[in-house]
Amino acid sequence: MNNWHLAQGYQYAGIHCGLRPDPERRDLALIVSDRPAAAAGVFTQNRVCAAPVRVCRERVPSSDVRGIVICSGNANACTGEQGLIDARRMTALAAESVGCRPEQFLVASTGVIGRPLPMACLETGVPRAARELSPSAAALDRAAHAILTTDTVIKVSTRALNLRSGEARITGIAKGAAMIGPNMATLLAFVMTDAAIRPDLLAPLAARAAEESFNRISVEGHTSTNDTLLLLANGQGPQLTNEELAHFEAEAIGACADLARAIVADAEGANHLVAIEVEGLRDDAEARRVAKTIAESALVKAAIYGADPNWGRIISAAGYAGVDFEEEQLSLWLGDLLLYRAGAPLPFDAAAASTYLKKNREIHMRLRFTLGAGQATFWTCDLTPEYVRLNADYTT
Repeated sequence: MNNWHLAQGYQYAGIHCGLRPDPERRDLALIVSDRPAAAAGVFTQNRVCAAPVRVCRERVPSSDVRGIVICSGNANACTGEQGLIDARRMTALAAESVGCRPEQFLVASTGVIGRPLPMACLETGVPRAARELSPSAAALDRAAHAILTTDTVIKVSTRALNLRSGEARITGIAKGAAMIGPNMATLLAFVMTDAAIRPDLLAPLAARAAEESFNRISVEGHTSTNDTLLLLANGQGPQLTNEELAHFEAEAIGACADLARAIVADAEGANHLVAIEVEGLRDDAEARRVAKTIAESALVKAAIYGADPNWGRIISAAGYAGVDFEEEQLSLWLGDLLLYRAGAPLPFDAAAASTYLKKNREIHMRLRFTLGAGQATFWTCDLTPEYVRLNADYTT
């Protein structure tokens, strides 16, 4: 990664502090802004939410955030009052290490639910991570590795915008491979920019970015306790005009969409990334409901894994999505193959359809209705025996 692409005025660190037994696995990350930054967040909608989520909700939106401290291997969820004490202690440790107030730090965790944080690891680890802070791309990669759980690759997206007021840059990292449900999908994501954006503008931007990206993916529909998207804008770059803000928002959504698709592509045990495009319903909300229902169908996902072009599963999932339509108002394509037109099946080459599923890592299905201009795209993956194995053995 070229440093030219990184948002200016941020430093990163990722180390192993002992939360994970494997000394080769990084498990603690810091993201620090050189100056106070505007910050906003979007969090899990699960009523059972982790201590770090509760702490962040108390602190954003804000115009005075210096950084984020993140640990992996332990979710610090369902840990009672001690979990809140520990999450706040993590922010105090980070603040002490960089010379700011505890309230200027945000916190996130990911990993196993219901286990107290081993704070001794963090008491020594956070100051050590602070000593390794660097603005380099290599440091960003180390931070991106430190937030992973069952992911197999890091997720990074960078963008640069050439605006009349100057160049603005966006840098995002994320983690996620399972417990992915589009209700602020199960993940951690951190997006930094050097543009100057007020918190009252950043907060709705974060919500729209989540809706257009992380809320359009699903692995198994399970909404986690720890879902967190945090956006930081430190103003080291240009102050955006209203017109430029719209351009910036499109790029920020694009960066989040990059990260969201990377999460589904790296889903636990997955062999396929599946795009479900729905068009022609009364509004976008109806289209999203149909796409989401198909994305979460275990039968559809199992058929994709088995390269079985059983299109009836797709049609039937659309039918129970809670959207009113008649069969003759729906047609279905798998890749370029038209399988179902205006409510009736078409003859098709089943072997060719199966080959399409076998030979392509990325699968595309399109449902076209005749009821309006509503449209939505969702991303999901196939359901494999490896996914079952990984989640059957997660804590044992």
